[in-house]
Amino acid sequence: MPRYLGFPDQPTAHARTAVLLLNLGTPAAPTADAVGDYLSEFLSDPRIVESPRWLWWLVLHGYILRTRPRRSAEAYAKVWRNDGSPLLVFSDRLAQAVGSEIARRTGGKVLTALAMTYGEPSVREAIVELMRAGVRRLLVLPLFPQYSATSTGAALDAVNRVTRILRWLPELRTVNDYHADAGYLAALASAVRSHWAEQGRGDKLLLSFHGIPEKYAAAGDPYPDQCHETARRLGDVLGIDDDDLLVTFQSRLGRQPWLRPYTDEMIEQLARQDVETLDVACPGFAVDCLETLEEVALRYRAVFLTQGGRRFRYIPALNDGSAHADALASIALGQLSGWV
Repeated sequence: MPRYLGFPDQPTAHARTAVLLLNLGTPAAPTADAVGDYLSEFLSDPRIVESPRWLWWLVLHGYILRTRPRRSAEAYAKVWRNDGSPLLVFSDRLAQAVGSEIARRTGGKVLTALAMTYGEPSVREAIVELMRAGVRRLLVLPLFPQYSATSTGAALDAVNRVTRILRWLPELRTVNDYHADAGYLAALASAVRSHWAEQGRGDKLLLSFHGIPEKYAAAGDPYPDQCHETARRLGDVLGIDDDDLLVTFQSRLGRQPWLRPYTDEMIEQLARQDVETLDVACPGFAVDCLETLEEVALRYRAVFLTQGGRRFRYIPALNDGSAHADALASIALGQLSGWV
């Protein structure tokens, strides 16, 4: 017989509503052991690697987890903060900012929580805590503007795994994406304009999104189309010519083809084409993390400068900026119609 989680002392007289923000996750520390634990959970998810389980298990445990944790830990150590992982610190600040804005607009009627698809704080921990607080209506908002099965899909899977073990399921709503949301695009445009106002406008603006294997897109993942739609709409808002706005994809893993063009190859090509000043933003990342702070702002900067470029300027993620928090709060409240 299945055993379900129940909360006999859960308040029922006044059912509460909550918004659960989800991000990908992070190791607990910049050490090989902590990174190994995180990668084991992350790379074991069939949403991330769509290969026969037995074959991938051999590759993962026979090679990747023996070699990658040490190298990744060194990368994490370069961007780790005194107060912890950048992704967790900025995600927590963003959740607090969004929660404050939602509470302000609803008179404190809606709770807000943060969880990670992998690692801590776990989705199970967050949902259980909300249920104990009397939440009966739950909106799940993954912090991935563009939908992919590898990010949003995996996050919603994590929620479903928890709801399967609850005795009394809450009403559930989800946000699939917000790649064309006006508030999100306005926040992106404001960040770029602020950068230009402070440092001047570069010769090119490169938008680097996290990549996925080409075969995922061919199978129906809408991610690349949504990335290009975000870029097109942002370019329209900023008034940038197509020649000066570039879309690339980063963070590929393994030998199979991923979405092209690759960010590192494009950056090297631009430097060799005498592009002196390159502005780079990562609109697919809600907050700064390893992929933006180490891969882009450090490694790709080095590539650009060593290949002849003169100025490489990374434009930080939206993080907990007020425009970002307002946009996410508006997205959430739009989905809460009838509940609040």
